[in-house]
Amino acid sequence: MPTKKARKQNVTVSLDRETIHKAKIIAARRSTSISGLLAQQIESLVDQDESYERAKQHALMMLNEGIRLGGNFKVSRDELHER
Repeated sequence: MPTKKARKQNVTVSLDRETIHKAKIIAARRSTSISGLLAQQIESLVDQDESYERAKQHALMMLNEGIRLGGNFKVSRDELHER
C-alpha cells in the first residue's frame, strides 16, 4: 500500500444486479462499501504482482551470479574433458 498520501481517482465498473446484491452483503459484513471492497482487492492484487516481480528479478539475478557451493577447484575445460 502507498506510504505517502496518494491522490485517488474514480473508476466505473459494470456488474450484473445479482453480483452487486451479493457484493453489498459481503461489504456490509465487513463494515465497508462495495467501493472499499474493490479498492482492497485491487490493492492486494497490485501488491502481490509487485512482490512476484521483485522475487522474480532477485531469482534471475541469483541465477546470473551463480551459487557458490564451496570448494576451490581451478580446472580448465580441457582438463575436465581429457581422456
